[in-house]
Amino acid sequence: MNFYLSAFADEYSPSLAGQIEGLNKHGIGFMEIRGVDGKNVAALTVEEAREIRAKLDAGGVRVSSIGSPFGKIGIKDDFAPHLENMKRTMEVAHVLGTDKMRIFSFFMPKGEDPANYRSEVLDRMEQMLLAADKANIILCHENEKEIYGDSPERCLDINEYFANRIKLIFDPANFINCGYKPYEDGFSILGDRIYYMHIKDASDGNTIVPAGCGVGRIPEILAKLAEGNRDMYTTLEPHLKVFAGLKDLENGENTTQIVDTYETSEDAFAAATNALKGIIGNLK
Repeated sequence: MNFYLSAFADEYSPSLAGQIEGLNKHGIGFMEIRGVDGKNVAALTVEEAREIRAKLDAGGVRVSSIGSPFGKIGIKDDFAPHLENMKRTMEVAHVLGTDKMRIFSFFMPKGEDPANYRSEVLDRMEQMLLAADKANIILCHENEKEIYGDSPERCLDINEYFANRIKLIFDPANFINCGYKPYEDGFSILGDRIYYMHIKDASDGNTIVPAGCGVGRIPEILAKLAEGNRDMYTTLEPHLKVFAGLKDLENGENTTQIVDTYETSEDAFAAATNALKGIIGNLK
């Protein structure tokens, strides 16, 4: 297996020029595009996407996936405009040169059993999948705190219900934040079904740390994945320093702590990159 390095480059710089510079500096050929020049990827027009694509091509950077926010609304929120925006962003995805889109499975009402909303979640995800099929887009579900698919079992439920047509992104730190052990609870259930990884680690106190420095057992997970016979993206999501746009990614209070240990975003990005490269290098 080959691991292809990608990154949420908006954690290096909010500007596209800075993102390309950071990726080139660290020898990363792909980006999971999320925020560019102050705009979320879901707010980009097709024309803006063409301009971004031209700059990415000139900089030797390709887009591995659309780091979209779709499915990151409440299960009781109005879904129709959300779905329409998703359809439009699928056009943006093709312009940017990717057929992959990160999605979520809707925030659950606080204090309520997610099982009560399973039918509504799956119905909405079915509509998302039908739109994606028409647009030739692969939907990739990320485990995220407080959504339906925040547990390994419910991630498996989504994947099995849609017969692997909705793929799984595995984020170790997000499982830690939900009280699960990524290797023992998560990988043991989802290992063979993981489509690609978000590389984010955390301590047992829910503080984000470089890969391999927390309890996410990322080295062991990547070692197991390396035994497979297919290639995989490993997308760096450093979260080692507060960055522009972070607040928009959260749903109210988030118990995972991002400590500004590093002086600059560039330093934090370098630490995350070096940690992952070290782990992958040790696998060879």
